Amino acid sequence: MSIEENIKNIKSSIPSNVTLIAVSKTKPEEDLIAAYNCGQRAFGENKAQEMKRKHENLPEDIQWHFIGHLQENKIKYIISYVTLIHSVDSLKLLKEINKYALKNNRKVDCLFEIDISKEESKFGLTYKEVCGILDSEDYKQLDNIRICGVMGIGSITDDREQTRKEFKELRDIFIDLKNKYFANEEHFKEISMGMTHDYEMAIEEGATIIRIGSKIFGARDYSKQ
Repeated sequence: MSIEENIKNIKSSIPSNVTLIAVSKTKPEEDLIAAYNCGQRAFGENKAQEMKRKHENLPEDIQWHFIGHLQENKIKYIISYVTLIHSVDSLKLLKEINKYALKNNRKVDCLFEIDISKEESKFGLTYKEVCGILDSEDYKQLDNIRICGVMGIGSITDDREQTRKEFKELRDIFIDLKNKYFANEEHFKEISMGMTHDYEMAIEEGATIIRIGSKIFGARDYSKQ
């Protein structure tokens, strides 16, 4: 099926309150235009310089989501236009984002990346580490970032119950953080979890944002990562 048909099929099957991120990393700009032309506006990239190039070449109303591990020296490439940074995994990174956001006169929306899979290859914070950040005086001085929720990546496994357990853990962490730190903050509302192979389960467990690539654009070319 075409990119347009793939997006139409996914959107018709998900609740209206769930945001679809079209994961466009490594994909050519013509693929993004095909998705854009059928109404898709939110795209996810994991390389700052690739995202910058696409941002410069593609329509201005695209919402760019940074979903990969963000190096501090690459923040400058995305900070002026990024819609949401999904992958905050340290206070140091948060402080750097705040610094560049201040220079650009912006308040940048971010999600805490939570380590739900416990795989060595994955990044992310524990619940305890997130609380440590939110309790710190350093965090309280950051006026140019806004924490909007949490993000997590499930284990690479065929064990569906393991995946469900991890999604439940992320949802529980979101609820605890909401109650403890953001009870009166309407913007703290996002749970970014679920990809092509498990997004339906993620929605069942409370996802508000899903990140889908191959089900839209076809299999990823790993030589371009």
